[in-house]
Amino acid sequence: MLPKTQQQIQLVSRPEGMPAESDFLYKEIEVPQPSQGEVLIKTLYLSVDPYMRGRMSDAKSYVEPFALNEALSGGVVGEVMVSKSEQFKKGDFVIGMLPWQEYSLANQKEVRSVNPDIAPLSTHLSVLGLTGLTAYFGLLDIGQPKKDETVVVSGAAGAVGSVVGQIAKIKGARVVGIAGSQEKVHYLKETLGFDEAINYKETDDIYKALKQACPNGIDVYFENVGGEIGDAAISLLNKHGRVPVCGAISSYNKTDRDLGPRVQTKLIKSSALMKGFVVTDYSSRFIEGATQLGQWLAEGKLQYEETITEGFDHITDAFLGLFQGKNLGKQLVKVAEPTK
Repeated sequence: MLPKTQQQIQLVSRPEGMPAESDFLYKEIEVPQPSQGEVLIKTLYLSVDPYMRGRMSDAKSYVEPFALNEALSGGVVGEVMVSKSEQFKKGDFVIGMLPWQEYSLANQKEVRSVNPDIAPLSTHLSVLGLTGLTAYFGLLDIGQPKKDETVVVSGAAGAVGSVVGQIAKIKGARVVGIAGSQEKVHYLKETLGFDEAINYKETDDIYKALKQACPNGIDVYFENVGGEIGDAAISLLNKHGRVPVCGAISSYNKTDRDLGPRVQTKLIKSSALMKGFVVTDYSSRFIEGATQLGQWLAEGKLQYEETITEGFDHITDAFLGLFQGKNLGKQLVKVAEPTK
């Protein structure tokens, strides 16, 4: 029996700096009923991601900002509870970009099926989902690592960075990760097989630490954080180095301008390529990426870690924790168990 009401999380104010709980509102709303061509989906797993911070601002970006006094949204794996679609039946598992609420309506064209027999449902939001695809295309299309080159990854113990480093190892590169705790450094080296890892929080001079860890310079720097770490890595680029720019989490909650060294002269001297991207740039190739990631996972060449927070009422806690480095690997929220 479906409930008549449910919880939804709305954005009620645009954060200045670090978001606060007061920027969000938990609101009770009705559980909707599907019309022809629609399905009602129970949220099982929900993804929280750093890019969502940008959508909380009304500044122009590559994606529309979240509207005030409406539900936030993101990647969701759910279970079809009621179907008025020819494509899905009750009990099917699906994935899509859906609101932060316990039950959602979706047009049959807005979601796709996922198979829990291939891998756990949560992986379709992490290593086999947009997270893994971001790592795959950013590294291989822009970074193009070659055997014995040095690849440096910032935010290396995070959802994207941990996959980037493993793909670089598959391609035969020497991989150096940058993370924010000794636990994460140990995870990168002992579990994921990184050649070296740096704890930036215990390093007084990140440039010196990187230079020591990369005696032959840096061929590929996968950028996730920006700031002083990015400045240092770009200063160590070899001739024809490549810099895929995936994120700059160090600046997401800044209220003043993000100032730093100018990169133009360094890029000219190294004849380097620095290119920003978003994963949707590669949407026409998603099947290619997902197939290869699935194969590597099945072969044991890819490992993954998920930090799973339990409960709908802890979604905002999980989101805010992203900016404090609390997660290892992909941060997810488990909202409910499947009914079957």
